[in-house]
Amino acid sequence: MEILILGIIFGLLIRYTNLNRFNVISGDATLEDFTVAKTILLVIGIGAILVSIEIALGLASYHVKPFILGGIIFGGIIFGIGMAILGYCPGTLPISMGEGSIDAFIGLLGGLVGGFVFTWLFPVIKPILGPNFGAISLNSLTKSKPILFFILVIFISVVFIALAFFLHRIEKKTIKNRILNYRWVITGVGIAILNGIVFLKAVSNRPIGASTSYPYFADFLTNFTKNSYFEKIKVPGHWELIFLTGAFLASFILALIKREFKLKAVYSHWEKAKGPSVSKRLIWAFLAGFLLLFGARMAGGCTSGHIISGGMQLAVSSLVFGLFVFIAFIITGKLFYKK
Repeated sequence: MEILILGIIFGLLIRYTNLNRFNVISGDATLEDFTVAKTILLVIGIGAILVSIEIALGLASYHVKPFILGGIIFGGIIFGIGMAILGYCPGTLPISMGEGSIDAFIGLLGGLVGGFVFTWLFPVIKPILGPNFGAISLNSLTKSKPILFFILVIFISVVFIALAFFLHRIEKKTIKNRILNYRWVITGVGIAILNGIVFLKAVSNRPIGASTSYPYFADFLTNFTKNSYFEKIKVPGHWELIFLTGAFLASFILALIKREFKLKAVYSHWEKAKGPSVSKRLIWAFLAGFLLLFGARMAGGCTSGHIISGGMQLAVSSLVFGLFVFIAFIITGKLFYKK
């Protein structure tokens, strides 16, 4: 029940700023909407200070993902391509489904297939994902110098927060015909605090994540559970599945209350570049969902579990993953949505 409630809060925070919407995420890929980018930067900036204090007080632990070079780079590129085309990430797919987004549902199906295929190919792929440089973070690099560590944490956090507001300023000056607000600030602060709560040993002793639930659920549905990869992911996968169920329920109930639930497959940003064909959109959604989850599993995480949660821990693997995701995301957005 506790995990479900955390997921409900996550879903409400995402919906408050419409971070789950196709137009918002794909708009970020074409540099027409910076809501996603500035919110993520703010979450990492605030969250890095919060988590560092929690860990220093012994209230939480580090959960840094290993820096597996091939998986991080190639997984990041594949994930960025999938996210730009799909217009959703693993954590926002169920939230948009709760609003009636058909393309999100098809993308989720593609993600389940991608997760299943990764499980199936894992024994073959595993040797080529490396080399593994281990769990590297700012903490491990400054292990014997706590004062230096906290000075750098504060400095890096201020830079991330400043970049978030800098993007907002650019957006205000360059993007016309849009009414900007500061809802993203409330969502950013809220997600940072929520993740800080999830990190606590007394709560979940883990970070927020989403993509592990896809291969977990796909393997469970197909009874493909007698393999080493399922054994590796079954605990976090189960947690994330309940968490995302809470996010879906929050979105669905809110959509019903506000009378916003509507079955829809093609949104304006897609239609302007690709036309109104529903079948075309759904085919691309399935393929992109497959890429999104396959890339996430190669890298060992996604937007929430790697970029945000890992970024809050100032993990090298997560920051490098985020960089390659961003590069692929922007390049794909500019090429794929070219009118």
